[in-house]
Amino acid sequence: MVYRYPNGKPYRPSEGKQKRSPQYQRESFSNRGMTLEEDINETNKYYLENGIAVIHKKPTPIQIVDVHYPKRSAAVIKEAYFKQPSTTDFNGVYRGHYIDFEAKETKNKTSFPLKNIHPHQIQHLQRVKAQDGISFILIRFSLTEQIFLMNTDDLLVFWERMESGGRKSITRNEIEDCCHSISLGYHPRIDYLAVIDKIYFETRAER
Repeated sequence: MVYRYPNGKPYRPSEGKQKRSPQYQRESFSNRGMTLEEDINETNKYYLENGIAVIHKKPTPIQIVDVHYPKRSAAVIKEAYFKQPSTTDFNGVYRGHYIDFEAKETKNKTSFPLKNIHPHQIQHLQRVKAQDGISFILIRFSLTEQIFLMNTDDLLVFWERMESGGRKSITRNEIEDCCHSISLGYHPRIDYLAVIDKIYFETRAER
């Protein structure tokens, strides 16, 4: 089956890459950790199995353009296109509140480029917040595996700065000042809900 991006180019995940041995993969995951998405999926699985929260990754929309029917009871998709994602990566329910967030990784050591986030995602996070939902982004600096949670209010400050002609990235120092650092663990892998408890529920209880 052939998947295509919205611009019509075929999706070839193995193109230009050598197949890595299972031993290399084990060493890579041991030394560098999994991707941010994989870590979050593992975390969400832990939350679900322990009755903490129900949070899932949103499926990527696909437009099917060519289907073959080798049998009457079976259909084989031969060609499809990835649609442009409409909102963010993850959503669900936690402590009776809707939760919605985006996860981003960067190889940049000193800043997080705002081009990694799309305007429609900013708008969506704003709308969730306006409905008293919990919205934020998770940022991982992949070279150091440091992870930060930035709430929507802080993200909007830097986004509006960029739209006003300011810098098109958030410096590492700015992220460390306004964001909440999350240490990698075992179970859960990335305990981002512990941060949500502090900045959302505990702060409200003190008011």
